[in-house]
Amino acid sequence: MSSSAAHETSDVRDNILETGQRIMAGKGFSAVGLNEVLTAASVPKGSFYHYFASKDAFGEALLERYFEDYLAEIDKTLAEPGLTMAQRLMNYWRQWQETQSFFDCQGKCLAVKLGAEVADLSEAMRLSLKRGTAGIISRLGKAIEMGVAEGSLSVTDDPNDLAQSLYELWLGASVMVKITRTTAPFDGALATTRKLLNLSA
Repeated sequence: MSSSAAHETSDVRDNILETGQRIMAGKGFSAVGLNEVLTAASVPKGSFYHYFASKDAFGEALLERYFEDYLAEIDKTLAEPGLTMAQRLMNYWRQWQETQSFFDCQGKCLAVKLGAEVADLSEAMRLSLKRGTAGIISRLGKAIEMGVAEGSLSVTDDPNDLAQSLYELWLGASVMVKITRTTAPFDGALATTRKLLNLSA
């Protein structure tokens, strides 16, 4: 395959994934048929099976791509120059508030939207979610550890256990935001996060 053909193949695949991510973040995985995704992406149905063996395989690729982008974004946030690790962590939670609300999230809330739904539908997708969320928690744990080492954070709990608790807190808050159609659960999550990290308001 020539480099231009390979590039075109990659572009088509990325277009299908990007379109699917945007639509499924709004409607869920089961509610969206392949035809809807392919029509929106302007790709013929026959082409879909050139890239993905099934809808489940597509879902797995969708989640892998989502977490790859998400982890790159969190790495960038947690390495922002000129800030303490405590400030970087609080910036991460603020970004969470902005991207995980009940408003149109443009595909950025995929893990929250699909988490409970697909974990029971597909083992491959569940494992993709597990790997992705473990990557987030690991990064948060290391950031808390670095914050303690530099003196911007003071915590009594194990950093990894605390990171797990904080991620679960924010995941739950995101679900409650969707249920209540208000951002109040995020205010509570932010206050609890500050308390657990021993940060003043």
